[in-house]
Amino acid sequence: MQYAVRTAGAAGRAAAVLRRGDSDAGGLIFLLRGREGFVILTQARNGEGNLGFVRASGESPGSEQAAEAYVARQIRFDPDLWVVELEAPDGKLPFPARIF
Repeated sequence: MQYAVRTAGAAGRAAAVLRRGDSDAGGLIFLLRGREGFVILTQARNGEGNLGFVRASGESPGSEQAAEAYVARQIRFDPDLWVVELEAPDGKLPFPARIF
């Protein structure tokens, strides 16, 4: 989490931890606030076990209300979930990451 927030800040982008989860067991969701809406990236593993992110918002950015509803649903499944919002005018993470 701290890496994401520091990297975003170094790139001149705002970042905030909206929800603190369990540091050992919690999953991670990034909410990327862009010009066209929110891109939701949720932590996942691919078939080979590699850690990365999946676009839970689909191909197009969604509304803030849709992002909030998604997060609320996920918290019911994972009460240890971390949620980080990043300013992302281009809809991309400010650091390298695998997107499946």
